[in-house]
Amino acid sequence: MTLTVGQAFDLVFGSDAPVRLVAWDGSSGGSPGGLVMRMTNPDGLNHFLTGGSELGLARAYLLGDLEIEGIDEADPYDVLRLVSDNLTPRRQSVREAAELARFVAHHRPRAPRLPREETPSQLHRMAQGLRHAKRRDAAAISHHYDVSNAFYERVLGPSMTYTCACFPTENASLEEAQEYKYDLVAQKLGLEPGMRLLDVGCGWGGMVRHAVKHYGVTALGVTLSKQQAGWAQAAIEADGIGDRAEVRHGDYRDVTERGFDAISSIGLTEHIGVGNYPAYFRFLRERLRDEGRLLNHCITRPDNKHDGLPSRGFINRYVFPDGELTGSGHIVRVMEDEGFEVRHHENLREHYARTCAAWNANLAKHWDDCVELAGLGTARVWGLYLAGSRLGFERNGIQLHQVLASRTSAEGVSGFPLRPRVEPSDAGRAGQAGQASRAGQRT
Repeated sequence: MTLTVGQAFDLVFGSDAPVRLVAWDGSSGGSPGGLVMRMTNPDGLNHFLTGGSELGLARAYLLGDLEIEGIDEADPYDVLRLVSDNLTPRRQSVREAAELARFVAHHRPRAPRLPREETPSQLHRMAQGLRHAKRRDAAAISHHYDVSNAFYERVLGPSMTYTCACFPTENASLEEAQEYKYDLVAQKLGLEPGMRLLDVGCGWGGMVRHAVKHYGVTALGVTLSKQQAGWAQAAIEADGIGDRAEVRHGDYRDVTERGFDAISSIGLTEHIGVGNYPAYFRFLRERLRDEGRLLNHCITRPDNKHDGLPSRGFINRYVFPDGELTGSGHIVRVMEDEGFEVRHHENLREHYARTCAAWNANLAKHWDDCVELAGLGTARVWGLYLAGSRLGFERNGIQLHQVLASRTSAEGVSGFPLRPRVEPSDAGRAGQAGQASRAGQRT
């Protein structure tokens, strides 16, 4: 006799699993008091049989073949944390494995119906060219960033900044943290009036505009997203800084200008491909003058053993087609091999978890607008993606590193002072005053 869906669930996850799966065949499995998931039809099971737990869950949920009771579609963090922490497959006995094999054979896995939000497999993407060729990169960027500027305005907030913020205090707002991040990058780069800045993968131009307005530089930004470039250039004109700022729609590899004093790359490295790192950093070094600085800011893995993103994973299929990640050590090694002198290295992992949580909150606040602008499927994808990313950063599954480097001259001049100038905070000044007072008492 073939197992019911509920019985198969119990064999895989145990009858005490914190999820109550209720299937269309009338069976159920898991804990009676657990989170209720309803598999409404055989297609829901087929998604899990053909796509595995992560991709199968996403497909079934997005198509309505799996309904999750009480889920916050804009911020499913609690559901993802519950599943991640507690829904672990049990080790099967030989008899149980045989029963499950018969169960799978009985349900005859077939090619699944896919949500329209899912990108084609790697094989099908070949029609757009080889991975990380200019045409295919443009298509991948367009898939993610050309959703709708109005959609991003709701999710990202007034800063229109889609990269990790840096929170100066526990209670800082997202906008304060994004401005602080831009200041952090500008100060690491040593920006001063009259300098020339190149910002590759510039998004909606946040760094370009901040650097021009607050540090007096002339800045060029480049993005592959046509919608980003249009929005950014309009914002530049509205700010009245069109004579010193430009955001160009194009590939960073088409930038011909050289002699920049500084280059910021904030959130681009994830898109270029690990195998292209040498050419990427070589290209950026060639655009800098001697003693010029590069700040590379990107998502990384917590180790240097694995490259890329799983081709059958949710992120690759729904969020960042052809995206690739590696450890910060690999990035540093390639930068050094291409002639950069690395001067500073910082991990902002916890800050990105907070950033994702803030974006989830914005999505929840503007949920109806986001659904109207991008469709229910895309809005759900973003809820899953941001909540899952938050969990990944919190659990140290992924990190965010800023690596600061110099194009040190042939004579060994880096352009850096012996020690960076540090302005103490109010708390730091108070501590210094207290130390001086105690020193006076001892003397």
